[in-house]
Amino acid sequence: MIYSVKIKNITIIDEIEGAWSKNDYIQLLEIFEFSDAQNLKETELIDYLFMAITDFEPHEAAAYLLKYKLGEYLNEGQIDSLSHEMLLDKVSEEYPVIELHHDLFNINQLLYKAYNGTFPNAKACIIDFDISPKSKNESVEITKEIVLKAISKGLSESCLIKRLFNDQLKSETPFEEAEGILWKLTPQNDSSYKAITSEYWLGKEEVINGEFEAEVLIATEEDPE
Repeated sequence: MIYSVKIKNITIIDEIEGAWSKNDYIQLLEIFEFSDAQNLKETELIDYLFMAITDFEPHEAAAYLLKYKLGEYLNEGQIDSLSHEMLLDKVSEEYPVIELHHDLFNINQLLYKAYNGTFPNAKACIIDFDISPKSKNESVEITKEIVLKAISKGLSESCLIKRLFNDQLKSETPFEEAEGILWKLTPQNDSSYKAITSEYWLGKEEVINGEFEAEVLIATEEDPE
């Protein structure tokens, strides 16, 4: 199917709004041994959490956050290893399981702010764009796979997504990694969307064409005989 695409804006951020809820802050304060979290004003929670976190060694705090957010995916050995690696590397970009990058980014950035830069500063980007089928008679659900396959047509050949997943982007091969690469995809109106991903995957400088048409190939399920 042919899509009309317009990349309107890319904004680089170091924190995703709403990544942590009020309930998250309260539970984390209790984990970090602050006993009166329930009585704090909502505006005070993050400041007290930062103070509570920094009572611990950085790798210890990282381990607590990893267990809280990813304890059902990572075992104790993996958590211990990552808690030390996070001090040296941007694990939200380098960890081999792409589906965990979003949570690892949010954990990393909370620690980065709590410890005033002890942890590496990772970046994310917000992509504002329009996408719609060229044929007005076509109706289709816009998925993360469709978005990445379409937007890739306007990106430079040096873009990491194109270098690593060129076959999936150009063919009907299912692009399963798209779910982990695009962290959020939010409709704004009929054809406008907002997506969030890591700057590791896509940055401003990689957009070489802001408005274009893109053919997107998607595997279709065959009817059972």
